[in-house]
Amino acid sequence: MRQFYKKISSVCMAFLCVAALLIGCTATAWAADEVDDSVKSQLVTTTKGLTDAIIAMSEDDIQGYLESEDAFTQSAASAWDGSREELGEKKGDIDEKDITVEYSDDQYTVVVPVSFEKNKANFTYVFDKSGTPTSLTVDVNYTLAQNMEKAALNTLMGLGTVFVILAFLIFVISLFKYIPGLVEGKKKESAPAPAAAAPAPAAAAPVAEPVVEDVTDDGELVAVIAAAIAASEGKTSTDGFVVRSIRKINRRKR
Repeated sequence: MRQFYKKISSVCMAFLCVAALLIGCTATAWAADEVDDSVKSQLVTTTKGLTDAIIAMSEDDIQGYLESEDAFTQSAASAWDGSREELGEKKGDIDEKDITVEYSDDQYTVVVPVSFEKNKANFTYVFDKSGTPTSLTVDVNYTLAQNMEKAALNTLMGLGTVFVILAFLIFVISLFKYIPGLVEGKKKESAPAPAAAAPAPAAAAPVAEPVVEDVTDDGELVAVIAAAIAASEGKTSTDGFVVRSIRKINRRKR
């Protein structure tokens, strides 16, 4: 913990030194578009020391700086934490001749190139015109092969995503054929049941009409019956009565 606080104190003191040195410069040096040699030398020395300190930070140091209330300290820790796994260990010392300093829009931009085991990176610092550091970005310089590999992976991921979405759309469209059946089933379930048909009234039994027997063709039978009746009455002639109908009587034993 003591080493942790010592590192924080050393970085803060470095920032204060930068501010003091730059503020002490002449007004013409701050206002000119071309950076004064003395100001450039001070910025180069300061950014080189800050870069070495940032690269040497441990995991605990980074977490501590991420929780700092200072905006520059947070940005520096965040930029280095997001790039250090792609860079690996530092190779060699930083050459001050490779550090570039530019002044525009009332701010200084200092680029510090650093070589690492896996890739090279540019630490880009921004200072306002009063000499206070405002931000830091770490730009990894990927090789052509690495850029091609990333482009191929991005292309494959894009094509894979498109094919997955198309397959999903085909599956959804294939389900449309079941929609009419589901709608009809819902309609049948919601439709009211038809009322039971009223029973048809029983047909009235036909009224039997009296049967009138036609005796026009039974002349002989009528004559015989008339003679029998006349004999039973003790008459010799059938002029006294007329036989109009003949009915058969079923006599059943009881």
